[in-house]
Amino acid sequence: MVPLLLLLLTSTGDGQAQRVIGLKKDDSCVCEVNSTMWSFPAVKYEAVLQQVQTCEGSLNNLLEQLKVSRQRLPQIQTQVTGLSARLEPYQYLHHKGLYSALSLRLLGQELSQLEMKIDAVHSQLNNTQTQKLSKEVVKLRQHVNRIETSDVINMKTVKEKLRYLKNNVESCKSIPKDFRDPDRYCLKGLITNISNPVTTKVSPYGKSYISGSWGKDAQMESEGQKHWVQPLVSSHIWGNTVRVYQTYEDFMASRNHRDFTFASSHSHPNAIEGPSAVLYGEALYYNCYRSADICRYDLKTNEVKRVTLPGTGVGFNNKFPYCYYDCRLNSDVDVEADETGLWALYASVGNHGNLVISRLLWDSEAKTLNVTQTWETRLFKKAASNAFMVCGVMYATRYVNEYREEVFYAFDTATGKEDNWLALPMEKVAKGVASLSYNPTNRQLYMYNDGYLLAYQVHF
Repeated sequence: MVPLLLLLLTSTGDGQAQRVIGLKKDDSCVCEVNSTMWSFPAVKYEAVLQQVQTCEGSLNNLLEQLKVSRQRLPQIQTQVTGLSARLEPYQYLHHKGLYSALSLRLLGQELSQLEMKIDAVHSQLNNTQTQKLSKEVVKLRQHVNRIETSDVINMKTVKEKLRYLKNNVESCKSIPKDFRDPDRYCLKGLITNISNPVTTKVSPYGKSYISGSWGKDAQMESEGQKHWVQPLVSSHIWGNTVRVYQTYEDFMASRNHRDFTFASSHSHPNAIEGPSAVLYGEALYYNCYRSADICRYDLKTNEVKRVTLPGTGVGFNNKFPYCYYDCRLNSDVDVEADETGLWALYASVGNHGNLVISRLLWDSEAKTLNVTQTWETRLFKKAASNAFMVCGVMYATRYVNEYREEVFYAFDTATGKEDNWLALPMEKVAKGVASLSYNPTNRQLYMYNDGYLLAYQVHF
């Protein structure tokens, strides 16, 4: 039997021709052929099919993510633009860790203004304190000049020194000499204790109005017992009326009141924004609608006068509100009164969101509202739940729990010194503190506590 070679082209797995050896037998060719070489590669096909399906699913998921990303991209771009704008004032450092020439020029301008103020105060008073300030500002000028040439002085230290000197200049100016008279309680120092609420009453407008302010006429020379309530009736942010009671008894009984309308609508430029106002004499002082202005509404003439608060990037419209477990909407500007007069508490970009204290003065002859002095503190405004003024000292509170606040910080405008170690508890009825104001006529604190009106006695 002679072997016969047959060449068969088969569709094998690798797609190559296969050579099969056969034998001639009885005029036939007999050969053994492995049929598996022609079988369909089902296993490999299924594996490839699975990969295709997996790839298709991944592509669909990727396409869906791409659609979502395209939808979110405008929002992200808006957020980035907003953050860039907010961060821009804080970009002091150069890429090498040094301050830019522009920042140095701005600092030089600020220092020049301070030198002019110190010269003016020194020419009027010419005492030991003003002489000391003059020497310190000369040293600071030398430091700034060295920075411009070698950048060897830490800029943060210079800024802090500048803040300290500015506060000292303000303290040297016209602080009333009588409010710390030896016969008065202001000389005794900081507050030592705050009583439990001596007055607890639901707002005459009801508990649903959770934001607003209330109190007693805070002018020392005023006669009578006028009490007032100012609710925020639009989104707990804006209002345009104040309710006045002539006596404490009328207030407690919610009778014989008179409502004053100081703006034609909640969105009028003269409307109030935020839960902070004070009745001082025959006028209501408050933060004007969507502005960095303080408004003065005269109850007798219905006239509104205003003044713009000083500072770079003064916060309003919920930029620097009071916060705790939650922020109190649009509580950016806080108007207060004490033995020395009227104050505005707020924060600014120029002071890095820290509290700023400005003293207000109404000129009855010129009929103008003015800012006479300004201090910069190191207390971040959003770290406090509220603040108030007593004897020229600013006190700040923080949230402890649902039924308790705590006075934890003080800044004395007469000395420029601060105290971070206070721990004076204040009991309350509800979580949120919309406003907290001091009244020098009876040494009481007035709190608008989520629709409840509370008053406390202050002890020195």
